[in-house]
Amino acid sequence: MTAAGGPLDPDSALDYLQNWQGRIERMAADTQAMSDRLGELRVSAEDGDGIVAVTIDSTGVLADLRFTERVQRIAPDASSRAVLTALRAARLKAAERSRQIIEETVGPDSIAGRTIAERMEQQLNGGSEA
Repeated sequence: MTAAGGPLDPDSALDYLQNWQGRIERMAADTQAMSDRLGELRVSAEDGDGIVAVTIDSTGVLADLRFTERVQRIAPDASSRAVLTALRAARLKAAERSRQIIEETVGPDSIAGRTIAERMEQQLNGGSEA
C-alpha cells in the first residue's frame, strides 16, 4: 500500500483482496460450523422431584419426554407442573449451550453471533408457552 489516502499499487491491492477473501471464507466456514452444531444440539433436564425428564432441540421443541415411576403416585396437575418445570430448565440450558457454541465458532466479538445468541435466548426463554 502507499501513503494514507493514496492509490494502492497492484501487488498491495491483490494482497488486500486475497486477505479479504480469506476472512470471508473463514467467516462462512465458521458460520456453517455454528449452524451444524446448533442443528445437532439436544438438551435434557429433569424436574426437581425426579418425576419427568425432557429433551429439547436448539429451538426448544420437545424431542423426548420420559416419566419415572414416581408419576404414578402423584396427582395429574403435579405431573403437568413437573413437565413445565423440566421444560423451562431444558430451555435455560439450551440457551446457555447455544451461546457457548456461537462463541466457540464465530467468536465472542462477532456482532452477528451476539445477535443470533440473543434471538435464540428470546426464542427459548422469552414469551415461551412453558
